[in-house]
Amino acid sequence: METVHDPATFGAAIRKRRREKGLPQTQLAELTGVSLRLISELERGRGSVSFDRALRIAQRLALDVCLRPRERSDG
Repeated sequence: METVHDPATFGAAIRKRRREKGLPQTQLAELTGVSLRLISELERGRGSVSFDRALRIAQRLALDVCLRPRERSDG
Protein backbone atom coordinates (compact mmCIF):
# COMPACT_ATOMS: atom_id res chain seq x y z
CA MET A 1 0.00 0.00 0.00
CA GLU A 2 1.32 3.42 -0.94
CA THR A 3 0.88 6.43 1.28
CA VAL A 4 -0.02 9.64 -0.51
CA HIS A 5 1.15 12.87 1.08
CA ASP A 6 0.81 15.31 -1.80
CA PRO A 7 -0.34 15.67 -5.42
CA ALA A 8 2.99 14.40 -6.75
CA THR A 9 2.82 11.06 -4.92
CA PHE A 10 -0.85 10.65 -5.86
CA GLY A 11 0.00 11.32 -9.50
CA ALA A 12 2.91 8.89 -9.41
CA ALA A 13 0.63 6.17 -8.01
CA ILE A 14 -1.93 6.82 -10.76
CA ARG A 15 0.78 6.68 -13.46
CA LYS A 16 2.24 3.46 -12.04
CA ARG A 17 -1.14 1.73 -11.97
CA ARG A 18 -2.10 2.97 -15.45
CA ARG A 19 1.12 1.54 -16.84
CA GLU A 20 0.61 -1.75 -14.98
CA LYS A 21 -2.78 -2.04 -16.68
CA GLY A 22 -1.26 -1.21 -20.06
CA LEU A 23 -3.46 1.83 -20.65
CA PRO A 24 -2.22 4.84 -22.59
CA GLN A 25 -3.18 8.22 -21.13
CA THR A 26 -5.58 8.80 -24.02
CA GLN A 27 -7.55 5.66 -23.26
CA LEU A 28 -7.73 6.42 -19.53
CA ALA A 29 -9.00 9.90 -20.37
CA GLU A 30 -11.72 8.44 -22.60
CA LEU A 31 -12.73 5.82 -20.03
CA THR A 32 -13.06 8.38 -17.25
CA GLY A 33 -14.59 11.23 -19.25
CA VAL A 34 -11.78 13.69 -18.60
CA SER A 35 -9.31 15.40 -20.88
CA LEU A 36 -5.90 14.03 -21.79
CA ARG A 37 -4.42 17.21 -20.37
CA LEU A 38 -6.03 16.52 -16.98
CA ILE A 39 -4.57 12.99 -16.90
CA SER A 40 -1.15 14.33 -17.84
CA GLU A 41 -1.24 17.07 -15.21
CA LEU A 42 -2.55 14.71 -12.55
CA GLU A 43 0.26 12.23 -13.18
CA ARG A 44 2.85 15.02 -12.93
CA GLY A 45 1.33 16.33 -9.68
CA ARG A 46 0.39 19.60 -11.35
CA GLY A 47 -2.80 21.46 -11.93
CA SER A 48 -5.96 21.35 -9.95
CA VAL A 49 -8.09 18.23 -10.16
CA SER A 50 -11.43 18.03 -8.40
CA PHE A 51 -11.74 15.31 -5.81
CA ASP A 52 -14.58 13.57 -7.66
CA ARG A 53 -12.49 13.35 -10.85
CA ALA A 54 -9.48 12.05 -8.93
CA LEU A 55 -11.68 9.38 -7.34
CA ARG A 56 -13.20 8.46 -10.70
CA ILE A 57 -9.74 7.96 -12.19
CA ALA A 58 -8.55 5.89 -9.21
CA GLN A 59 -11.68 3.74 -9.32
CA ARG A 60 -11.30 3.13 -13.06
CA LEU A 61 -7.79 1.86 -12.36
CA ALA A 62 -9.18 -0.45 -9.63
CA LEU A 63 -7.48 1.54 -6.86
CA ASP A 64 -9.12 2.04 -3.48
CA VAL A 65 -8.72 5.32 -1.67
CA CYS A 66 -8.60 4.54 2.05
CA LEU A 67 -8.36 6.90 4.97
CA ARG A 68 -6.82 5.78 8.21
CA PRO A 69 -5.65 7.58 11.30
CA ARG A 70 -2.04 8.65 11.08
CA GLU A 71 0.17 7.22 13.80
CA ARG A 72 1.66 10.07 15.77
CA SER A 73 5.26 9.95 16.81
CA ASP A 74 5.04 12.87 19.25
CA GLY A 75 3.38 10.93 22.04
